[in-house]
Amino acid sequence: MPADADTTLAPRALYQQVAERLREQIFARTLEPGSWIDEQKLCGEYGISRTPLREALKVLAVEGLVTMKVRRGAYVTEMSSVDVQQVYRLLGLLESDAAAEVASTASPEGLAELQGLHAQLEASATQRDEFFRVNEQFHRRLLDLAGNRWRQQIVDDLRKVMKLNRHHSLFKQGRLAESLAEHRALMAALAARDAEAAGRLMQAHFQNGLAAAA
Repeated sequence: MPADADTTLAPRALYQQVAERLREQIFARTLEPGSWIDEQKLCGEYGISRTPLREALKVLAVEGLVTMKVRRGAYVTEMSSVDVQQVYRLLGLLESDAAAEVASTASPEGLAELQGLHAQLEASATQRDEFFRVNEQFHRRLLDLAGNRWRQQIVDDLRKVMKLNRHHSLFKQGRLAESLAEHRALMAALAARDAEAAGRLMQAHFQNGLAAAA
């Protein structure tokens, strides 16, 4: 945010705006995993009272981004190795099911959208931040096409939590190229309308991601 930007927040749905700003700070590591959230300091920075801040913290606690500790306040959630394993396992199960569904039921136009996003992934292979952005967009669109809003909601929350992981799988040397190759194989399975292969390949994609994140 520019130094001269107005940092005060509008009163409409204030706690939601506060929650979004906190998410941004957490994902940007301005608020580090494991760190205590200084409510008084943030209220001063945002120009708000503690009530909307505490309501925002409750929202983030439900999402798993914040951990509330009795008589100690709120902390940015820190992912343990067990947490990472459990989240990857759930993502693999949910998204492999979605990939199989898309292979079976997606329209030609839907598959073309995924192919377009895959092409963007190929083009951004040397730009890690852009690759992250397009990769997330690809997975979100695949879930959209699978058409189960409850699965989408769960995956969305799990992916938010995964952003807390200090050891992102794509940071590992060579993992980005491996991930891209896995996406190519997945796209081939989707184009062939092979639901079994699409599900299996997506499951392997997350298993390999977990191995790289360890």
